[in-house]
Amino acid sequence: MIEKKSLDLLKTLIGFDTTSFKSNLNLIMFIEDYLNQYKIKSELVYDETKNKANLFATIGPNSSGGIVLSGHTDVVPVTNQKWDSDPFQLIEKDQKLYGRGTSDMKSFIGLVLSRVPQIVEKKLSKPIHLAFSYDEEIGCVGVHGLLELIEKKSIKPDFCIVGEPTSMEVVIGHKGKHAYNVKVEGLACHSGQAPHGVNAINYASKLIDYIDQLNKEKSINGPFDNDYEVPHTTLHTGVIKGGTILNIVPDLCEFEFEIRNLINDDPLQLINKIEDYANEKLITDMHKVSSKTGISFNEKVNYPALDMGEDVDLVKKIKGLLGNNKHKKVVYGTEAGLFKNSSNIPTIVCGPGSIDQAHKPNEFISIEQINSCSKFLDNLIDNH
Repeated sequence: MIEKKSLDLLKTLIGFDTTSFKSNLNLIMFIEDYLNQYKIKSELVYDETKNKANLFATIGPNSSGGIVLSGHTDVVPVTNQKWDSDPFQLIEKDQKLYGRGTSDMKSFIGLVLSRVPQIVEKKLSKPIHLAFSYDEEIGCVGVHGLLELIEKKSIKPDFCIVGEPTSMEVVIGHKGKHAYNVKVEGLACHSGQAPHGVNAINYASKLIDYIDQLNKEKSINGPFDNDYEVPHTTLHTGVIKGGTILNIVPDLCEFEFEIRNLINDDPLQLINKIEDYANEKLITDMHKVSSKTGISFNEKVNYPALDMGEDVDLVKKIKGLLGNNKHKKVVYGTEAGLFKNSSNIPTIVCGPGSIDQAHKPNEFISIEQINSCSKFLDNLIDNH
């Protein structure tokens, strides 16, 4: 059985469609009103449009130390996914809760909120901070404003737990990510006169092939970290578009690639290699036909890797509270790397649900995972 308060909160949170391209303000205002019932003040950090906001709140004394419990409020789209039920209505079936965000990651937020009365009653000597962000799913974009607020307040938390779905296992590391949009501008002409043009698709394909060569080099030469499912840095091209009709030499091709790097592997060195190859090998050749051609790079996503180390006191403490001495590293990214690297807050990732259910139609979380997280939060509060 799941506690009624937790279930009611989760139903409400799932009911807000906070897909990343939409506003999250209704959900944020709900949390703000909920915390107000317990005389807890929230601070909101808006984006430039004022349609999205982070929320930060402190329970207990306004002092240094304490814990940050962090999660993102946005979810991925349900567009073109085949669901058996309304994605934004929580459905309970066969000891599972279905709905967009159940696993990633509104269950953690709901369970944290359900513990607010318990935290208030405890009369803490050190604070517990709640930090809820927007636009994590499009590259950890929104949390930057939240981290700036924490730094301005000079509260220096002892540690942070990001409640992404880890099946309640301690995650001490994840890879960093740099994602780029590349625009290759060629010169159009009739395909019968192809040598007089600059084929943007051809040059894009040469650059993509070079990126793949770098990926293969990483798989052979490393560096390696065998705690990861894929133990080396990876480079991957995932989107490409170009051309209009077969009998026109295409003057434009765009593609997107990413680097997912180990913490001890500098992604900027790889970016520099790719840009040098474009400048020295490709653009030079393109300019032999027309100086109006070129290749440009635009960074879309940039967040750092996380590596806490298994002997860190925080890691040992959380393992003890969970009664599980295992830890792991994951190939997907989280905001934890930013908490650790940008704000120097020791951070681990640990939350209910499985990444295997995230982002899919009929996303779900098991009630067993809900109960496991509830027990962990109770232990965390009791030992704070």
